[in-house]
Formats: sequence, C-alpha cells, structure tokens
Amino acid sequence: MFRTLANAWKIPDLRKKLLFTALIILIFRIGAAIPVPFVNAGQDGIFNDSVMSGTFMEYLNMMTGNAFNYGTIFAMSITPYINSSIIIQLLTVAIPALERLAKDGEEGRKKIATITRYCTVVLGLLQSTAYYFYLRGNGFLLEDAAGVRFEGIAAVFQALVIILCLTAGTALIMWLGEQINEKGIGNGISIILFAGIVARVPTIFAQLFSTKAGGYFPRGGVYSVLSVAVVIVLLLMIAYIVWMDNSERRIPVQYAKRVVGRKMYGGQSTHIPMKVNMSGVMPVIFASSILSLPPTINLFIGVEAGSKWYDYFFRHFQSDSWVYAILYFLLIIFFAYFYASIQYNPIEMANNIRKNSGAIPGIRPGKPTSDYIQKILSRITLLGALLLSVVALFPVLFQLVTTACKYPMQISLGGTSIIILVGVALETVKQLESQMMMRHYKGFLD
Repeated sequence: MFRTLANAWKIPDLRKKLLFTALIILIFRIGAAIPVPFVNAGQDGIFNDSVMSGTFMEYLNMMTGNAFNYGTIFAMSITPYINSSIIIQLLTVAIPALERLAKDGEEGRKKIATITRYCTVVLGLLQSTAYYFYLRGNGFLLEDAAGVRFEGIAAVFQALVIILCLTAGTALIMWLGEQINEKGIGNGISIILFAGIVARVPTIFAQLFSTKAGGYFPRGGVYSVLSVAVVIVLLLMIAYIVWMDNSERRIPVQYAKRVVGRKMYGGQSTHIPMKVNMSGVMPVIFASSILSLPPTINLFIGVEAGSKWYDYFFRHFQSDSWVYAILYFLLIIFFAYFYASIQYNPIEMANNIRKNSGAIPGIRPGKPTSDYIQKILSRITLLGALLLSVVALFPVLFQLVTTACKYPMQISLGGTSIIILVGVALETVKQLESQMMMRHYKGFLD
C-alpha cells in the first residue's frame, strides 16, 4: 500500500487528488473539534464509557471520531447520509417508482442522489433535535450570566442555533464527501468515515498502554499479556479481513458462437464473480443498530438496577451479556441473507445469461440456472456471514471471557470499525492502482 502511495505521489494529477483529499480530511477534523454554540460538554464529554456502552450513542461516537461526545459542529457526522442511503436503497426495492428511476440510467441515478440528499437533511434535523433535548435535559447547555437556564424566546433561539448548526454540519460533510468523489481519491463518504474512526486509534492505544489514562498494560501481570495479545490479534484480524474481502466464488459461463455478417461473436468462456463477503459491513451495522435500541431506551427512561423485570430485560442487551452475543450472531446471519437478496436476483441473472446466448456448463437454461445460482448464493452468503461474525463478535467475546476470568478488559475498537477501516483502505488503494495503470504505471497488485 505504501509503495502504491509513493508511486501515485510521483504523478502530478494523482498528487493533486491526494492533496485535495487530505485537505478535505483536515477540514473534517477541524470541524469535529469546534464546539456548537451554547453547548458545554466539559472535559470528559457528554457521555462516559459506562453510559454509552452498548447504546446507539456508542455507535454514533465511533462513526464521528468522538465528535458526538463533545457536541461539535460535525457531531452528527456522516451517519444521516449513510442511514438515508440505506433507506432509499431499501425503498427502491419496495416502491416501483424508485425502482424505475434506478433503472433509468444516469439521469435516474442523479434523481435518486437528490432524493438521498433531501432525506439526509431531514434525518440530520431529526437527530439534531433529539440531541438538543438530551443536552438540555442533562444540563450540558450554557446558562446565562446569572447562572439561570434560558427560558422563553431565549430558549427558542438557543435551540434553533444548536439544531441548525448540527444540521448544517451534516449537510456540509455530505458536500465534502461529494467533493472527494469529484476531485479526490476514493469514495468520499467512506474516506470521511475512515478519518473519523482513525481519529479514535490514539485513544485505544492510550487505553491499552498509557500510564496516565490507567492503561491495562502498566497494571502488569495478566493484563500486560492480554494487552500485547490484543495488538497481535488486531493485526491478524486485518490480514483476515483482507483475505475475506478478496475471496470470491466464480460461476463459469460458456457463450455460444454466433455469426453476425462476416464476423463471429461469442464462443468464449468467462465467469460470474460472487464475493464471499458480498454484503460488506452492512449486516454488522444493521445488527448492532437494532441491539443498541434497548440500551438507548434504557438510557432515556432511566430504569434503575434491580427494578423488577425491566432491569432483567435491559441487562441482557448490554455488550457484556452472552444473550447479546448470541442475538448479535443470529442477526448478522439474518441481515446477510436479507442484503444478499436485495443485491442479487437469480432469475434476472439467469435471464441475462440466456439472452446473451450463454449457459452454465452442465446446467440447463431457465429455471434450473436460476435455482443453481440461488443455491450457490445461499451457501456463499452463509459462509460470508460466518466469516463476518468472527470479526464482529471478537471484541464482545473477548470482554465476556476476560470478565469471566476476573480480568475484565473492554476494547473501544469494535469489529465494525476494523471492517470499515480495512475495506476503505483496500478500496482506495485499488482505485489508485487502476488510475496508475491507465497511465501505464505498474502497482503492487500486478
């Protein structure tokens, strides 16, 4: 990867794109450090680890690079855009009008992109409003000079400033991501998400090795061994994700020869590539979002420990529960199949093969072909979901095992973060490599 970046730096056009992308990331990190007016997050932030653990707040804070915890301009980060993209993608399958737009070529994709932008702003507005009420209800807003909470028109003005600043921050990040798409390198939204997660890496190392932050390694004994083991396992997981991301199942296809005029077409053998991890990180995001809802509800309604069945119910949705780990595993498999069913249509794939005078060797065209593709799709999806769950469940199982052994350790970097980091890095390097090959350069992928 570093050699690819070094080779890309030698090309003036790619160097400009790399610098532009770095500039956008710098703007994003500056905005993530500027607090919103009237918000007083304090030195320790709005949410501490014990409050955020297992809630939707922890997920948002991970995606925003800790900006959500300190009430900055980019506190909502790119999550409203990601959520709106998922919503529109799901509605495209359910609503015929959106499905027609998706199949309407470049013009249809532009209209869907516009709808996604409007949906992003609406979601950003809703999340910002909920965020404001949480700040107000928990005493994180600045008071006036007399130490009295703003009331009446002053309170309305304060609310509008906070909500509009957070919503504008969401719209600005979305625009920055689009600028990377046009003038930079890589997918803009993914790059910004990558930058937010990377910003938390120093905190993780401090959590493991810092003496001032009460790190695990300085405690000595078993904690020192476990801290080193965590770093080694994280490196192995990165190599594992790279292998998983590049794995694919190839379905062979043979095209018949046909004569058009004086020319002969077809007759060649090719394949349909089906990635093992075809759903990417989406099943993990969906599963963690759903499991974070009960702890988030508990955070807002404030159920006390030992209060009848409420506490018993909510306690099983904490990340240090075996019930949570089992539900997490099952939901990952469910959403992997759900997302694969949206991405792939075996009947349509079989029809396209037949229209182009192709056939899978040993399989008759038509329904037998679609059934064969469906069978392979089901097996690949299950394998991909199992491989994905290994990464996603490692931090949860590690915490459960260490707690059971009387050496509790909690890792801030979850499986979702690692998959996103490695996936974005691979995608960006591949894009750099393809642009270098267009300029007759050879990269390390050769």
